[in-house]
Amino acid sequence: MEDRDCKYILDEILKMTDDGFLIVDKNGIIIEMNEQYCRFIKKAKEEIIGKPVEEILKTTNLKKLIEIKGREQGQIIKIGEDTGFSQDMLTIVNRGAACDENGNVIGAVAQVKFRIQTVESAEKLTEKYNELEFYKNEYFRIQNERKYFEQAIGNSDEFEAVKRQGLKAAKTSFPIFLTGETGTGKETFASAIHNASARNDKPMVSVNCATMSPEMLEAELFGYIDGRKGKMELADGGTLFIDEIGDMPLNVQAKLLNVLQNGEMERADRSKTVKIDVRTITAARENIEEMIKNGEFREDLYYRLNVINIEMPPLRNRKSDIPLLAKHFLDNLNNEYKTRIVLSKEVLDCLRNYSWPGNIRELDNVIKSAYAVCDSFRIKIVDLPHKIKMSENDKNTLTGSRKNLKEYVNEYEKSIIMEELCKNGWNCRETANELGIHKSLLYKKIEKYNIDLGKERYESNK
Repeated sequence: MEDRDCKYILDEILKMTDDGFLIVDKNGIIIEMNEQYCRFIKKAKEEIIGKPVEEILKTTNLKKLIEIKGREQGQIIKIGEDTGFSQDMLTIVNRGAACDENGNVIGAVAQVKFRIQTVESAEKLTEKYNELEFYKNEYFRIQNERKYFEQAIGNSDEFEAVKRQGLKAAKTSFPIFLTGETGTGKETFASAIHNASARNDKPMVSVNCATMSPEMLEAELFGYIDGRKGKMELADGGTLFIDEIGDMPLNVQAKLLNVLQNGEMERADRSKTVKIDVRTITAARENIEEMIKNGEFREDLYYRLNVINIEMPPLRNRKSDIPLLAKHFLDNLNNEYKTRIVLSKEVLDCLRNYSWPGNIRELDNVIKSAYAVCDSFRIKIVDLPHKIKMSENDKNTLTGSRKNLKEYVNEYEKSIIMEELCKNGWNCRETANELGIHKSLLYKKIEKYNIDLGKERYESNK
């Protein structure tokens, strides 16, 4: 059979197949592409033949395979709307270098599966891929952020009582309703309940009703038209945490109630009805009972979600936990940035006396702010945000706890010494010269004001 005859036969094969085929020479120049592949990339054959393959297909690795005489079988790639499909999905690609009888590379071939049954398989594969990606991300999130009751920070009577409630609730699968002010740690507490429960081998999936439009929230909860699963289905067997439930629209409330009552839901793409087994933990900052009176929240849904009610105490009611929480947040920063910053006694007293309207979240932010502006190894009153310092000043004025002149002078002298020490890299000789005093006098003042040079700094000043 002549070479020309072989070409005709090859052309006929390329027409008959449902797959896309691409052939390049040893320099990566396209010498053949069948009509299926041309339709796939939405280009005429005349525009393609004779062009470098990387100019037509931006993500191809055929040139690399030619260089290494390589081959790839059954590679899974994601294709999207720009290639003619209505949504992102996965498909199968085979590609590799072609060699002559002497092992010399003469070109390369790529095959993409376009058969209808392959596309259907790819859609199913995409669904499983997305699901596995979700579970993988959830696994790493849980491993890195898992919260247990024994790790919950705080030993005040108020917080210990709440922890006991949470531990008892974790032993059941009853719905839990967490109430309390913003920033009291409701999601962290929900995570602790989930991880102490029999469902801890399945994911806890969270959705925040306050951060999405009604349409997006419905899709996130119950799934998308394109087949992507919603949080409700992804949480099957585990826990669904619904934050800011008071912001959930009434139509979504009705759909949620229906799923919880029947234990099943129809997928958004109407492909099938699936059984749902989730334990709900719901959180709200609003007075839901008041919303029910105003017709803004369904009473039947509220009583289905509110089987066990746990009220999270505000931070101002657990003052003894404030130093523990503050130290925890500062320790996290020290570990992240390899520092050894500490909180002064005056700062701890100030933190205890503040009312904390933003609760634990506000305390975390205050510690981060103070850490960012602190220019020594100890966070001082001057490093705190203005509202915290003003609150302390107001308290002193009301209680008559004003400083005398000597205390103000001492405080000012200490701040100057600290500032000069920091500026001079904690070198006492240079600091003494800057201040115009003898080094021995500087040491006396350091001792008087209890300025901690640290062991390393002390050794370097000997």
